Amino acid sequence: MPPLDSDLIAKAQKGDFSAFEQLVFRYDRQVLTIAARFVQSSDDAKDIYQEVFIRVYQGLRKFKMQSEFATWLYRITTNVCLTHGTRRKRHAHVSLDDDYDENEGDPHPSRVVASGAPAPDQQTIDEEISIHVRNAIESLSPQQKLVFTLKHYQGLKLREIAESMQCSEGTVKKHLFTATQRMRKQLKDVFE
Repeated sequence: MPPLDSDLIAKAQKGDFSAFEQLVFRYDRQVLTIAARFVQSSDDAKDIYQEVFIRVYQGLRKFKMQSEFATWLYRITTNVCLTHGTRRKRHAHVSLDDDYDENEGDPHPSRVVASGAPAPDQQTIDEEISIHVRNAIESLSPQQKLVFTLKHYQGLKLREIAESMQCSEGTVKKHLFTATQRMRKQLKDVFE
């Protein structure tokens, strides 16, 4: 049976780096997925991922287990995504090829397709729909984008999102409602 988060945290707080590595391994996909859904560039997603786990490592000694580790981690991820979005607006640039990592030619993490891919025609249609959805998500405010991503891509409950964003459930509901309305409006022509 794998060790509990609390056991790994206690060991990591005492300096056991392998326990910290196990925590990272346990949650790394979720953090990278949130980051990839929040930004357009795989480099930016990797930067967010790295910043999140640096902050977790630095703050783990002060973690008192008054909340779930996952909630605390999502709160850090949320904060890093939001501050990254703010910094990015100040240094905005447009990539000529958003679908591929410049250095490695790899697809953006949010576009990786599982093996056994659909027929080429269906894949083309799926890619076009994905582009429309991605563009609609990009038009949302950072808070709306984050709430939408955490709810629909990570499957978090409203309470969990509120805890990670350090706001009320009512605020989360408002952001989710507004995001959903904007997405529906922007995607109306695509799905009719």
